[in-house]
Amino acid sequence: MRFPVVIHKDKDSDYGVTVPDLPGCFSAGDTVDDALTNAIEAIECHIEGMLIDGEMVPPARTIEFHSKNRQFSGGIWALADVDLSKLSGKAKRVNITLPEHLLVQIDSYASRSGETRSGFLVHAAMEYVSTHADSGSEQDADDQAAAAVKSKS
Repeated sequence: MRFPVVIHKDKDSDYGVTVPDLPGCFSAGDTVDDALTNAIEAIECHIEGMLIDGEMVPPARTIEFHSKNRQFSGGIWALADVDLSKLSGKAKRVNITLPEHLLVQIDSYASRSGETRSGFLVHAAMEYVSTHADSGSEQDADDQAAAAVKSKS
């Protein structure tokens, strides 16, 4: 998942990084490159904490969306690429069935984006769940999923 970040520098300070889509997620570095590298680590830690706490990961908005906010004026915008499939515990292998043409599209997109198929599917699923969660209630989502499985059997 690619998160927009804004890099700012005040006189006599390191480069600071703010992640607008993740309130409370900040980082810094001696150089712009260090600041971006540290921002990725900060995002990973922040999201890991959210997942452990059962919180939804918000979808990343565009740089264009955030650049309209005066709070971020004068900053340098960049995208921090975070592989969500490596976060929050042990991965579990699953077997799914997809239409072949969709699998080709997934693999093509993942390859162009420098992702694996699994990484893409994790990203897509997390984004879908975060944008479609009903009032953020995990219990509601669990109940809906159980009802859907029960109705198919």
